[in-house]
Amino acid sequence: MIEARHLRVLRAVARTGSFSAAARELGCTQPAISQQMKALEKSVDTPLVVRSGRGMQLSEAGRVLLKHATGILAGLSAAEEEVAAIAGLRAGRVRLVSFPTASSTLVPPAVARLRDSHPGVRVSLVEAEPPESLAMLRGGECEIALAFRYPQAPGGAPAPAPAHGTPREARAEANLEAQQLSATTDWSDLVVTPLLDDPLVGLLPAAHPLAGRGGGRGPVELAELAGEQWIAGCPQCRGHLVELCAGAGFEPRIDFATDDYPAVVGLVAAGLGVAVLPGLALESVRPDGVSEVAVRTASGAPAVRQVVALTLPDLAEVPAVALMLERLAGAAAGR
Repeated sequence: MIEARHLRVLRAVARTGSFSAAARELGCTQPAISQQMKALEKSVDTPLVVRSGRGMQLSEAGRVLLKHATGILAGLSAAEEEVAAIAGLRAGRVRLVSFPTASSTLVPPAVARLRDSHPGVRVSLVEAEPPESLAMLRGGECEIALAFRYPQAPGGAPAPAPAHGTPREARAEANLEAQQLSATTDWSDLVVTPLLDDPLVGLLPAAHPLAGRGGGRGPVELAELAGEQWIAGCPQCRGHLVELCAGAGFEPRIDFATDDYPAVVGLVAAGLGVAVLPGLALESVRPDGVSEVAVRTASGAPAVRQVVALTLPDLAEVPAVALMLERLAGAAAGR
């Protein structure tokens, strides 16, 4: 097998014309150069140098090998430099996948801080909700996925949202959502960096009798909203809403479902129902015409969702990825 160190010796011998001169150039002994040349000739099974008077020249095979060695050694040198740049955070790439509310709140300050300190590291962002974002991470389409999950209520797994249609269609929809929830919350193969607990905020029409609970005048118990029409979000959020309401002793009547937070606010403002949205979502939406109230679960605890950054164990050792995780944690802690 031809080794890079042998090619470097061949190049030095060709350049200097002798083993002793090559030894001085490479900072080793003449016998060491001789041994490495013999090893290289043994690898290719043909002489590579011929003695000529008081010096030596490359044989035809030696000249052919030197021609290729020049490109090989240049490529190795470039590779070593690029790896050193990545290790030293003078270069590198981090691909982020994030759900929308984190994209508009946590990602911008984190990426800005990283670029300020390490401008050679490239960061890209695409948006996807879990479980799609987790599939992208596990499939090698990104290095970090921002995701969320809801704490499981005591006594069981999260409930899928109510399904509609025929009984067979309803069962199929419920099974699919249950599988999606399982894929979303199983992070056992990933490195988890907790970022924050995002409080869930109740949205009521401005004229609602409980709207006066806003402004720090006490939380609303979910049971107080049992008779309301509800506006729900994504399947995972909808499933958690159903679970919370079940803990409070009722099943919510979900008349509208949309992933668009401005649409949720608009529907609530029009008096068409009530909703619960993550606090991060309300930072990017003007809640005109609605009243924001704190929501308390049946256990008396605040309703929250856990926001995290996820990566694979091997990726967590990559300097640029580790730094991006640090910056995301810093952005969350600075809120």
